[in-house]
Amino acid sequence: MTTSYFPQWRRVSGTADGAVVQPDETMPWPQTVAMGAQHVVAMFGSTILAPLIMGFDPNTAILMSGVGTLIFFLFVGGRVPSYLGSSFAFIGGVIAVSGYSGSGPNPNMGVALGAIVVCGLIYTGIGLLTALINARQGGAADWIDRWMPPVVTGAVVAVIGLNLAPIAAKGAMGGSLFDAVMALVTVLCVGGVAVYTRGLVQRLLILVGLFAACVLYLILANGLGLGKPIDFAAIAAAPWLGLPRLTAPVFEAHAISVIAPVAIILVAENLGHIKAVGAMTGQNLDRYLGRAFMGDGVATMISGSLGGTGVTTYAENIGVMTATKIYSTLVFVVAALVALVLGFSPKFGAVIQAIPAPVLGGMSVVVFGLIAIAGARIWVVNQVDFSDNRNLIVAAVTLILGAGNFSIAIGGFKLDGIGTATFGAILLHALLRGKRQPAVI
Repeated sequence: MTTSYFPQWRRVSGTADGAVVQPDETMPWPQTVAMGAQHVVAMFGSTILAPLIMGFDPNTAILMSGVGTLIFFLFVGGRVPSYLGSSFAFIGGVIAVSGYSGSGPNPNMGVALGAIVVCGLIYTGIGLLTALINARQGGAADWIDRWMPPVVTGAVVAVIGLNLAPIAAKGAMGGSLFDAVMALVTVLCVGGVAVYTRGLVQRLLILVGLFAACVLYLILANGLGLGKPIDFAAIAAAPWLGLPRLTAPVFEAHAISVIAPVAIILVAENLGHIKAVGAMTGQNLDRYLGRAFMGDGVATMISGSLGGTGVTTYAENIGVMTATKIYSTLVFVVAALVALVLGFSPKFGAVIQAIPAPVLGGMSVVVFGLIAIAGARIWVVNQVDFSDNRNLIVAAVTLILGAGNFSIAIGGFKLDGIGTATFGAILLHALLRGKRQPAVI
């Protein structure tokens, strides 16, 4: 029987409490559009924050995230749910090669963009090699199972959430008691939607929770004067449509040597994403690894060619999928199209800037926490045996390396906490492979 490149999406209601919507299933369009909007909400905080830190144009980053997501969808044939957003793995290298001071547009963005394009090219080459190996029966799958078993992938996914914890905590604390209280109120808004609502509203817990928190902030700050009021002047002044700032890449050897090795980190991130989604959906997605790497690599090349950041599969959206149990890939097509529209809207950028920082801080606590729990869920679903000392040591060391942001610098190449924890988990598991040992605790 011939299998089509794209799945034949089966229609489901998508409203049953606790029901899982698989990647090859689709819901009624109103629900699909709403879920796509929620994924945009989940990704835009980090997707905009990363370019701001590097001096890139946030609207360009949003636009390229939509383009990249559609490219990824095409490469994997609509069989792997994923959103591609700005990768934080590039920040250190970009700042190092461009000498960015941290204020305003980056005047030396071009040299960083050239290196990002080369990084994407290397990443694409790794994907092509993986696809060729995967074409042989059991080739890539055996390699994945040998080097990235559930104890490793679960720890890596959990580390992504834990590594982001200080950012979430700092954003939640804010600069005043009112800011800290509003961050906690935001958490309660999301929690209340998650626990006390049902059906579609519960599935949209992040979007509804964010809206509710913003309304409460507006009442307390703008109405009662308890905090910094939301400024609507910039939103009113911004035009509805406008072109983002496009910048051409400049290829410079030193910049390439610093940024190109980030491709290894992107491979680890994408691999962890696919293993996590596979575990959550109960489907083996390993055969799409090569195509996923190539899709991410090509998306990074195109983004860097036009002035956008390097992109990667987004852990924030794993958190949304974990909470909603909706993995339909068509949801991400909708999210990508929404991002394309928003990328051409300066008014959208003004709206993003107007969202109160305490609300975003509270949302970060929820979303980053969901990422960490997704890693623990991989252990539970795959019944990882923690009575085995090997699993205990691998998981324990990986979590501490990632949560503590243990970094290693080799010349101009630097691995941050997530990268160190990822490769540390792989190597540690390989070195400790042997006879099962009873747990020490």
